[in-house]
Amino acid sequence: MRHFLLMASFAASFLLVIPVAMASDSDLFVDRGSTTAAAAESLEGPAKRDASRLARIPSATWFAYGTPEIVEARVRDIVDRAAAEGRLPVLVAYNIPYRDCALYSAGGAADGRAYLAWIRGFAAGIGDRAAIVVLEPDGLGVIPWHRTLAGEEEACRPEGQDESAAGRRYDQLRGAVDILSVLPHVRLYLDGTGSSWLAPGEIASRLIKVDVVKAAGFFLNVSNFESDERVVPYARWVSDCLALVTEGGLDPRACPSQYHPAAFDDPSTWGETDAAYDRLFERAGLKRDPARQKHAVIDTSRNGRGSWQPPAGRYRDAEVWCNPPGRGLGRRPALDSGNPYVDAFLWIKIPGESDGECLRGTAGPADPERGMMAPRAGTWFPEQVRELIEFANPPLPPE
Repeated sequence: MRHFLLMASFAASFLLVIPVAMASDSDLFVDRGSTTAAAAESLEGPAKRDASRLARIPSATWFAYGTPEIVEARVRDIVDRAAAEGRLPVLVAYNIPYRDCALYSAGGAADGRAYLAWIRGFAAGIGDRAAIVVLEPDGLGVIPWHRTLAGEEEACRPEGQDESAAGRRYDQLRGAVDILSVLPHVRLYLDGTGSSWLAPGEIASRLIKVDVVKAAGFFLNVSNFESDERVVPYARWVSDCLALVTEGGLDPRACPSQYHPAAFDDPSTWGETDAAYDRLFERAGLKRDPARQKHAVIDTSRNGRGSWQPPAGRYRDAEVWCNPPGRGLGRRPALDSGNPYVDAFLWIKIPGESDGECLRGTAGPADPERGMMAPRAGTWFPEQVRELIEFANPPLPPE
């Protein structure tokens, strides 16, 4: 069906919260008290106008700190106001221990017990109201002391932890899924990383370990810049891989990917990976069924021009994910994706908020690509906002 809220995978009771007669892409909640609106209040001149334009477009609300009582009150405030307007809020839970591997967005709950208490507060704030919940960006992409399916050590190895930390991360996320998935009008999405990151088999194996079967699906491209042309096929491959592993017994390492048989840097070859999935379904005696498989929501907040290609050889670590120059806003948030594997295009990352100080492997303190000190993670970045609007694809409508 045309609209995300009308898809067969929604519980009928969800439709009672947002009536069918109201169904349109404008059903996403715009928080008049958002961090973007607050930035507009504090700015002047062109920077104020830029922030004000973005504040009128629905973005997610992030919850990243506080006691269980504090997060419950903050979530309830958003959900109450959204429900009063008959609109759907997008809520991001971002408080898992050792989030961001203690880097630019370091923080999180003290331990697993504290985290699950916080998640219970988060869930209590939603109650029986409608919401999309994005659970822990990077939660499955950046796991402390983790090994890949090939047995390779990953880079996140924070001090004071050991290899048991990876198991604790899976336990924490499974516990959060158990708590949030029983809320009657919540659509829950788990970290699926993105098309320039993990292969479908690698992320599928992690999603299965945290009980993606209990969730609506997975989210992609959060705080990243990969174009729709790359992320949408990746969404299909992750969904197909999940189906083949869970229903056909396929070893996830056998799932085709953006790296093989396709060549990552040549999208014209990506059809080879589609064909490889076709053969695997036929060999397993399974029929691909996107209506029944897990779906994605995709962050299009900053992907209008795709990812940044840094100058060759200039930086030891270009940090292509960190405030790259010359990027643009992407597709506007929409609950009608036009794709059977994609439930919605959303602005999950708040466009205009900095990714961090972005030293690109140098001693700093300035970002050498921009020639300035970038604001700390999560604070407003007027210069980047101007770029995002100037290079938006599609363009923002006239004011």
